[in-house]
Amino acid sequence: MSVDLDNVKKIAKLSKISLKESEGKKFLTDLNQIIGWVDQLTEVNTEEVAPTFSSFGADEAIKKRNDTVNDGGYREDVISNAPKSDEGFFLVPKVID
Repeated sequence: MSVDLDNVKKIAKLSKISLKESEGKKFLTDLNQIIGWVDQLTEVNTEEVAPTFSSFGADEAIKKRNDTVNDGGYREDVISNAPKSDEGFFLVPKVID
């Protein structure tokens, strides 16, 4: 698989990125190089490799913390930075009619 200049222009348009012609050509080269590296992965023999859920072994399991509600104790400090507030809530301008 490879990418042509039209694909690069389409990706740039969808991403809302303006590209000069020289930049488009550079991205074309870079994208084709990346796709080439990814294509190399199809050559790797993975038949005897078991699928993994995590890269951590069972003895290296991620320690989970208790899921407890904590407001941080900084409510007044945070609200004091707001330009406008009322009864502990931020006041913001109306954005939808």
